[in-house]
Amino acid sequence: QETRNAEVRFMPLDLASLRSVRAFASAFLRQEPHLHLLINNAGVSAGGTTEDGFSLSFQVNHLGHFLLTQLLLQRLRDSAPSRVIIVASSAHCAGRLRLDALGRPPPGPFSTFQDYCDSKLANVLHARELARRLQGTQVTCYAVHPGFVNTELFRHAPLWLKPLLVPLAWLFFRDAAEGARTSLHCATHEDIERFSGRYFADCGLQEPWPPARDDRLARALWEASERLVGLGGSPWAAPSD
Repeated sequence: QETRNAEVRFMPLDLASLRSVRAFASAFLRQEPHLHLLINNAGVSAGGTTEDGFSLSFQVNHLGHFLLTQLLLQRLRDSAPSRVIIVASSAHCAGRLRLDALGRPPPGPFSTFQDYCDSKLANVLHARELARRLQGTQVTCYAVHPGFVNTELFRHAPLWLKPLLVPLAWLFFRDAAEGARTSLHCATHEDIERFSGRYFADCGLQEPWPPARDDRLARALWEASERLVGLGGSPWAAPSD
């Protein structure tokens, strides 16, 4: 109604529920014959556990997007050329993936923040491994750091921390439109296909931190994520080294 564009359609999707992700994908595939662009943009930084038994931040920020992308991947391939944008964060630099405890809250007093950082590292690695598996398909993908954006991302922050975050947000953070620029750049800019799997910030290429460039970790994360979301293995195997 706000856009006055009859082509805009709302479809409910709760990334904190793998059941909801599957229902959304099934409904979308029934209703929409084409898919040229998928932007995995949702993100939370909050404690708690989902109905699937995973930490809330890690499921919403990574596992839910991972399952959604996998369920829609054939439609993206059939609609090629197409693109996947995964909204990550510079917070990936503090990520530490524990593959034997993936999806469980990290230990320590800053568990919620660490879980968020871990999920953002997973985002960058997801894009990297997805690109490897989709070589030659005309489906490309990009991880994006939108900058520090004044949204409600930290609305679940502890009460003692909010008086510090709110002034910082208003003074230094970007508004939502500015925060969308790099995602839109990767979604629409011509001639970036050769950078599939790479990390972008401020509408340009940027090297992520070393763990986010670890191909073995990316592959291990992929395989662990498949198990956690109940996929029996990807039909698109990674190219041989």
